[in-house]
Amino acid sequence: MAQAKKLYIRTYGCQMNVYDSERMAEAMGSAGYTQAATPEEADMILLNTCHIREKAAEKVYSELGRFKPLKEANPDLKIGVAGCVAQAEGEEIMRRQPLVDMVVGPQSYHRLPQMEARARQGGKALDTDFPEDDKFDTLRTRPKAKRGPTAFLTVQEGCDKFCAFCVVPYTRGAEVSRPAPRVLEEARDLVERGVREITLLGQNVNAYHGAGPDGADWSLARLIWALNDIDGLERIRFTTSHPNDMTDDLIAAHGTCDKLMPYLHLPVQSGSDRILKRMNRKHTAESYLRLIERIRAARPDILLSGDFIVGFPEETEADFQATLDLIEEVNYGYAFSFKYSTRPGTPAAERAQLDEDVKSDRLQRLQALLTRQQRAAQDAMVGRQVKVLFEKPGREPGQMVGKSDYLHAVHVADTGIAAGQIAPVEILESGPNSLAGRLSGG
Repeated sequence: MAQAKKLYIRTYGCQMNVYDSERMAEAMGSAGYTQAATPEEADMILLNTCHIREKAAEKVYSELGRFKPLKEANPDLKIGVAGCVAQAEGEEIMRRQPLVDMVVGPQSYHRLPQMEARARQGGKALDTDFPEDDKFDTLRTRPKAKRGPTAFLTVQEGCDKFCAFCVVPYTRGAEVSRPAPRVLEEARDLVERGVREITLLGQNVNAYHGAGPDGADWSLARLIWALNDIDGLERIRFTTSHPNDMTDDLIAAHGTCDKLMPYLHLPVQSGSDRILKRMNRKHTAESYLRLIERIRAARPDILLSGDFIVGFPEETEADFQATLDLIEEVNYGYAFSFKYSTRPGTPAAERAQLDEDVKSDRLQRLQALLTRQQRAAQDAMVGRQVKVLFEKPGREPGQMVGKSDYLHAVHVADTGIAAGQIAPVEILESGPNSLAGRLSGG
């Protein structure tokens, strides 16, 4: 019997890329590949790339250069670049780095087996189209292997918002939502394989409008309610959302749907109306704050997360102070913050840029505030009882680690708990990035 070929995938960026890498591995599994633990043992290497961070393309070229000795030692080794850098750079990747055999965009990875076959015959394979055929439909057959207790499930891709700083509309395309029956089928399959918590993914997930069984569009809230009826699925989350698509039924679901967890990632990016307009965000600081009030009225204990860009072109100290003021008013439990960096082809890249020292100073001040809020939110959990979905053993003997309803990492010292169990935990300590507790009785 021929020995199975080995595939090594290195994933960069968002949760959607993690999901995509899983599906690429499944696609190549149908072509006889099993997963390799290291590049050195692989017959095929895939870099699943992200274009959000600064100098993303240059980092990919640098990483590819490290594989040159592997290619020289094994001329049959096939190397591919997938994801958003592949979409943005296309054929330029092969021109600059001839050792690359395949370049595939995020909408075409279901064609990887055919591309690999072409490369095995000595050709180069490039596919950065936005094909009409549904990649998810093509990859519907999944191996029935046991899964961990949590999983990502992509329900929507692309974005129509065209924020001035963002490449997503160019690399992922227009907003497309998967039909609700196919999402539910995949969710039931995941639950049968051991998954108890599903996080619904989309570049703009709350703009979901997938066709229901009757052909009528479903909202994200309606999809969540249908998932709520799946026996064995205990927790539902979703990310990432846009403030303009937080519909009334979705807000209401946070207060009435038992399986929808009390955590919401809702990026605002800036607290300055002037900068928000220049970002083409199409909401104001005031409308965002009133939206937060409505969400908290529906679910008072919800933990909020956000994204912030500092040093956007033309941002003044007064604009930056408006962002700090908004953060103070909202009081975030988590947040992600970045210095603005240019993305070629986006409108903001053509504008006059702020000095890097100014950006760094503002980022440091903003992160200090966010860190204080995050730590206060964790400290407030001490003495409370929360439900924890345990995922894996911790670093210490007998220790188990999982996530609370609020997405806090929690560890307990108890050998009697198993991965996949949900149990009440009394929180005893708050650390910099996690909570410690003990199993409680009720």
